[in-house]
This record gives sequence, structure tokens and C-alpha cells, in this order.
Amino acid sequence: MNNFNNEEDTMKKTTLLALISAALMALTSAQAFAQYKDEYTVSTVLPTPFPWGEAAERWADLVAERSDGEINFKVYPNAELVSGNQTREFPALRSGVIDFAIGSTINWSPQVPELNLFSLPFLMPDYEAIDALTQGEAGEMVFEAVRGKGVVPLAWGENGFRELSNSKGVITEPSDLEGMKIRVVGSPLFEDTFNALGANPTQMSWADAKPALSTGAVDGQENPLSVFDIANIHEVGQTYLTRWHYMADPLIFAANRNIWASFSPEDQAMIEQAAIDAGLWEIEGSRSAVPSLRESIEGHGVTVTELTDAQRTAFREATASVYEEWTPVIGEDLVNTAREAIADR
Repeated sequence: MNNFNNEEDTMKKTTLLALISAALMALTSAQAFAQYKDEYTVSTVLPTPFPWGEAAERWADLVAERSDGEINFKVYPNAELVSGNQTREFPALRSGVIDFAIGSTINWSPQVPELNLFSLPFLMPDYEAIDALTQGEAGEMVFEAVRGKGVVPLAWGENGFRELSNSKGVITEPSDLEGMKIRVVGSPLFEDTFNALGANPTQMSWADAKPALSTGAVDGQENPLSVFDIANIHEVGQTYLTRWHYMADPLIFAANRNIWASFSPEDQAMIEQAAIDAGLWEIEGSRSAVPSLRESIEGHGVTVTELTDAQRTAFREATASVYEEWTPVIGEDLVNTAREAIADR
């Protein structure tokens, strides 16, 4: 009988010690997760009042509010953390030089080829088409590709449809672009698109682009309406603007993998939801601002031309060669999934 009691006492003590050990481990783990940095860096290319910069500030505000001020994001616009070199942002995020970022699919495409999907010319004719991609299977395939490159994607934002402006005249058909010098971003896909249209694409930074437009060294450029309006592109001779919706530039809210792992699951859920909420807020604001942006641009004496469906079809057919060349780079399954999603939207 005494032996039985001794064994029972021993079992109780062992169980109690195990419970205490587990509690201490949980407390230690919670304390480790709670050791936040004083500041978490967030990189963007554009500052406020551009929608891109506003999305970053909104994300920072939501995280601060929902963490009771314990998690502090500081936004660094103008690609400041990578000395203004936008294409270095993704590698810096992956390596830990940057903690968080809201990046352009264009700027990150050199490291993640699948992101070139959104630069395929005339793939997405309207907002519903963008949503069909980002909110569906194609969007998850893209996020999986980003994860595979060592970065944690969290949510989508939007830089808007990129429209075409120039100093020469109204553009309604591919032949209007013949020989026209167009400033484009540093992406081979953009060069291929404008070459297919008979234009003369020239890659240059935005810092170099405005002087080049002013002197007539280049004839035109392509950017969202928000950039055209806020940056006063009409002041550098861009008096003709064609709304052709030839591509859109979704934004991706993302985190460095090691920084992400340093947060508790509860904090991760909060930060991700804050990114989703900031992204939805920014997308809604960006889209609803288009009529007022157009009115403002026209108020500066710019002639704005809206392409008809038939006119857009002519441009799409003229750039068919771009799909032939870039579909293998992006991934045939992804391109087909995207096309099916758009057709079924």
C-alpha cells in the first residue's frame, strides 16, 4: 500500500513538473515574440500624396493602432533604403536590409519572373479583370512564386492602369506610335511591347525622364493617372493622353521572412489583416479618384482620348508576339489560368 502511494505521489510530482516546464516554455516563447524592434522599416517607391505612399502610411497606422503602439512601422519612400534603385528593393527585402515593403510587380519582376504576368500588354481590360487575377487562383500562384524567392507576401494594393502620354498628337491606333520615342521603365517586356507597336522605347529613370520629356529628347511616357497628375507631367510638354489600359501594376504588401518569423502567430495575423485592410482602402480610393484625376488633367489643357473596344483590339493584336516570347518566361500554366479567370469574370 505504501509503495502504491509513493508511486502515485511520484506521478503527481512528475506531472506537476511537466506542467510547470510547459508553462515556463510558453512564457519564454511569448517573451521572445514580444521583444519588438524599436522600428520596422517599410519601403515604397512613391510617397504621399500618391496612393502608393498613402497605402504604406495607412498600413503603419493600422499596425500601430492594433498593437497598442507596440509595433511601429516607419515608411521610407522614394526607394530611399536602396539609394533610389527600385529594382534593388526585392533583394534588399529578401536579405533583411528592409523589414517590410509595398512593392511594384514591375520592379520585382527581375527576381520573380511570374510577376511579368501583369505587364503582358492588354491582358486586363478593366478592374474586374485585375480582381479576377489578384483575388483568384492566379494571384495565389503569384504569391507562391514570391514565397519561393524568400519573401512573405501578405496582401494586394494597386498602382493603377498605366496610360500613354505624348507631345506629338492623338494616339488611337498602333500606326500612330510609329517611330515615337517613349520612355519606359527598366523592363525588357516593356521594350518588347513598344517595339511591337513600332515605337522607339528608351529605358531611363524617372529622374532623367522629366528633363528628357521637357527638352523633347523623348516624345512620351506611360504612367498611372495619379502619377501624371500629381507629378505635373503636363508641364513637360505632355499634352496628349490616351487611356488605353494596356497594363496594370498591382502592388504587393510583403515581409522579410526572418522578420515575419520573429512575430507571434497572433501578431502575424494582425499585421497581415492590417495589410489587407490598407490594400482594400487604397484600391477603392485609387479607383474612385479616376474621374477627378481626368478632370484635373484636362483642366491643364491636356487632350484625353478614350479608346474604344475595337481600337484596343487592334493594339492587342499588334502585340501578340510579346505573349509568344514571354509566356514561357512567366509560366504557361499561370498565363492560361489568368486568361481563363479573365474570360470567366
